[in-house]
Amino acid sequence: MAKAIRIHKHGGPEVLQYEDATVGDPGPGQARIRQTAIGLNFIDTYHRSGLYQLQMPSGIGLEGAGVVEAVGSGVTWVKAGDRVAYAGGPPGAYAESRLVPADRLVRVPEGISDQTAAAMMLKGLTTQYLIRSTYRVQSGQTVLFHAAAGGVGLIACQWLKALGVSVIGTVGSDEKAKLAKAHGCEHTIVYTRENFAERVKEITGGKKVPVVYDSVGKDTFMGSLDSLQPRGMLVVFGNGSGPVAAFDLNLLAGKGSLYVTRPTLVTYTAKREDLEAMAADLFDVVKSGKVKIEVNQTYPLKDAARAHRDLEGRKTTGSTVLLP
Repeated sequence: MAKAIRIHKHGGPEVLQYEDATVGDPGPGQARIRQTAIGLNFIDTYHRSGLYQLQMPSGIGLEGAGVVEAVGSGVTWVKAGDRVAYAGGPPGAYAESRLVPADRLVRVPEGISDQTAAAMMLKGLTTQYLIRSTYRVQSGQTVLFHAAAGGVGLIACQWLKALGVSVIGTVGSDEKAKLAKAHGCEHTIVYTRENFAERVKEITGGKKVPVVYDSVGKDTFMGSLDSLQPRGMLVVFGNGSGPVAAFDLNLLAGKGSLYVTRPTLVTYTAKREDLEAMAADLFDVVKSGKVKIEVNQTYPLKDAARAHRDLEGRKTTGSTVLLP
């Protein structure tokens, strides 16, 4: 019998229940892994609250690392004893042991710890597709990245700097501004006291930016559009302040023939070959030292509710890991 966090109804952090869970043998295409570290992500709070609906009762969590204990028939990608990590797939990462689709697992190379792997898969792969696929940035460009001191933001600031890109980052406090700058963010805007769209125009000499990466959603949407150059792209990849309300598409024409996209990691990693290529790119940039994954908070798995409160209360920075 393994321990796991399960939810029986949507709601606040109090609905996270630490329970016994039976984990059987892997079926065809599955692997059973003993988890050593579990990544905490903002999307977990969406699943818990009901912003993204789950069928109850349900596990929760989309990211983890550990060791393969057994594989089912037809599995050739991994074998028992492999150190592996994953991001995405069916919720249920908040567990000591679990069954996962084996084609979602990638082997963790030497030189990357389990905690680092668990902390970087979802946020790191998200950064990878955002800056290398959704909008492929070029050296010399300037971009706007919201929540620059968050888990994705700190990875993105480092990676973008390594690519020769100047980052303007929005943050919620002076403390977070210092953190973002220490990770490669060239210009910071404390959005609680500054109009970020006006500041972007000032910083760029009126040119604005070709792309805005926005995980905040409702509160920043209009300002993000106002920060874009003609034919620029707004990449909305999260809803930290709530989902973006419906709007008239003619707004995009009036602001300069703009593009808006809402990408997801699930889409970008749907093909096994794409997942492996993206993970290899991520592992390479981390092993090179150009991107450092900082686990700034750890919590026992049983304290997942406290971790959610701290995450939603903006009390965390960088990556957070739950330990079984």
